[in-house]
Amino acid sequence: MLLYEQIRKNKVKTVFIVTGFVLFVLLVGAAISYVNYGDAIPGLIFTPIFSLFYVGIVIMSSTNIVMKMNRAQEVTSVEEHRFLWHTVENMAMVARVPMPRIFIINDPSPNAFATGLKPEKAAVAVTTGLLERLSREEIEGVIAHEVAHIKNYDVRLSTVTLALVSVIAIMSDIGSRMLFFRSIGGRRDQNQNPIFLIIGLVLLVLAPLIAMLINMAISRNREFLADASGAELTRNPDALASALEKIANVETPVEQASSASAPLYFSDPLKKKVSGLFSTHPDPVERISRLRQM
Repeated sequence: MLLYEQIRKNKVKTVFIVTGFVLFVLLVGAAISYVNYGDAIPGLIFTPIFSLFYVGIVIMSSTNIVMKMNRAQEVTSVEEHRFLWHTVENMAMVARVPMPRIFIINDPSPNAFATGLKPEKAAVAVTTGLLERLSREEIEGVIAHEVAHIKNYDVRLSTVTLALVSVIAIMSDIGSRMLFFRSIGGRRDQNQNPIFLIIGLVLLVLAPLIAMLINMAISRNREFLADASGAELTRNPDALASALEKIANVETPVEQASSASAPLYFSDPLKKKVSGLFSTHPDPVERISRLRQM
């Protein structure tokens, strides 16, 4: 019951966080409009249009960009890596999703990630270090975790939220520049409420940081969900916990990983050892503890 309760709670929590994120994006747009023109309505109209356009562009090219960014090489036949191929195939079959494309990253640090906007377009990438350092059961657990991300549409969610972070950064930059040039010209709407104006200015400055923190919260929550879902697929949470323990104890970062792709990985590939609000992944100790309790 603990496993299914964790899955349910994480899904509900994600809905609340994502809803809050969307409302925050609209709030930032309204604040920028009010600070510059004394009217929030134009911002509420323009922000959804711009966000949908920008998110659409990011979504269309995300998979290929991520794989090229991490220098991943595709495995195109079972003969190239029979064990990995069959493991991914088996986990996809258990999860009832189409078999994802398989990629290998030539890097000694053990790790993995999944990408793709829907199960039919999904891909899984693993490092050579993962294949060399982990046992078969542990590799199966990590693959199950990544397939769970695909099944739960986590990668699409991550792509959309990351795009929204960029949207807020772009809008904040434009809003700041507009405010600067308007202040030089000495133009100011006399009907602006001082309290709303101050709130708008604070939002304009802090919006990129707040958006990043919300994105990290979503990422951490989906990792817990993928752990629980992966354990459900393999019926072997101990193997997944053992894999996480080994990967977390490796101090070497994944050389090809960037800060943009870091949230996609099974465990923090940059090895920053940052916890709390500024972490893209939950504390490994907490993840392991939850898995051990299943």
